[in-house]
Amino acid sequence: SCLCGSAPCLLCGCCPSTKNSTITRLLFTLFLFFGTLVSVIMIIPGVEKELHKLPGFCDGSGSVLGVQTKVDCSSFLGHKAVYRMGFATAAFFCLFAVLMVCVRSSKDPRAALQNGFWFFKFLILVGITVGAFYIPDGAFTSVWFYFGVVGSFLFILIQLVLLIDFAHSWSQRWLRNADEGNAKGWYAALCAVTSIFYAASIAAVVLLYVYYTKPEGCTEGKAFISINLILCLVISVVSILPKIQEAQPHSGLLQASLITLYTIYVTWSALANVPTQRCNPTLLVRNSTASATASEPLTAWWDAPSIVGLVIFILCTLFISLRSSDHPQVNKLMLTEESGAGAGAGAEEEEEGGVRRAFDNEQDGVCYNYTFFHLCLLLAALYIMMTLTNWYRPDESLQVLKSPWTAVWVKICSSWAGLLLYLWTLVAPLLLPNRDFS
Repeated sequence: SCLCGSAPCLLCGCCPSTKNSTITRLLFTLFLFFGTLVSVIMIIPGVEKELHKLPGFCDGSGSVLGVQTKVDCSSFLGHKAVYRMGFATAAFFCLFAVLMVCVRSSKDPRAALQNGFWFFKFLILVGITVGAFYIPDGAFTSVWFYFGVVGSFLFILIQLVLLIDFAHSWSQRWLRNADEGNAKGWYAALCAVTSIFYAASIAAVVLLYVYYTKPEGCTEGKAFISINLILCLVISVVSILPKIQEAQPHSGLLQASLITLYTIYVTWSALANVPTQRCNPTLLVRNSTASATASEPLTAWWDAPSIVGLVIFILCTLFISLRSSDHPQVNKLMLTEESGAGAGAGAEEEEEGGVRRAFDNEQDGVCYNYTFFHLCLLLAALYIMMTLTNWYRPDESLQVLKSPWTAVWVKICSSWAGLLLYLWTLVAPLLLPNRDFS
């Protein structure tokens, strides 16, 4: 019943009563994390040696009952495996995105498919994953790389929307607390956090100039760092202009400092993909640890930008799954918590004996757009695929790893898009005075 029924029965007696929609989103996110964990295992260097230790499993490692096995362990590891796992996860969420189009409430029969049948969903994901490893090599990896680039760019934009919303909510909450209680303490906390963010950003910019540029050459790196530094200064100044403060009393340097720090991180991540060894010290490390030969799968140690990107990915996907925004405009943009959805739609129900249950809060209207939620997870799957492979592009023979300029420009453009988006949130109330931006 728990494997084939609805999400409420997955709650055990020790769990608190909660919303059906929250449990469903969390479980789908766990599916994504499961695919990510498998990808992480596949790309860890040294895993192939461990597989070869299994008697009769890999080619050349022996036989089982006198029959030579035909399993090529290299096909399960490295970038090839991560790309196929990313394809399977993306295809899984694409399937549900199509199936859940225009679902308006839990009364729709398809809502039962969204909120239940978890065992069969797991079987579908496993089946798609197994089928993905039978896709002929050819140009699959090279073509799928560009799908990953586009999906990652869109997911970075979603990250930026969530980050801007988080920054505004953070500042508003602390300012509200300052008005209600210990004003000096809350203002001191605001100043301290803002100073830490700006200090970290300045230190990061200095390190980028030191390690990713040279006195002669590396013109692209110098330009990217300088342009983003100037843009960060611009948004910081604009955020404290009198007219902006009058239109948006809660805007300030806390939001600008957080956006600045994230922009510097994206710049760092972009510079880590510059294909010129002289201007990219991490490129030398990757080439020395990920040298490919005809008998070894391609693997690469993760660098610091990839690790930070993995952490941000986890936080953003959990953010998408567990909460909605405090701002109606963001909810409309992200298609979550539709107006009136869940209001009076079911109350917390407990079985006899006090067993905790999830209650159906979507009888009058869904609390989030099912299709858009699956599309977000699809883009997240593509983003983590590119993050785990360091945005490197294997050739069709899978024996040469290349760090293309495409990855650099995608990340830099996403940082510019984020800065422009934040700037728009500041000036929009002045340019459109008749709109409600509360």
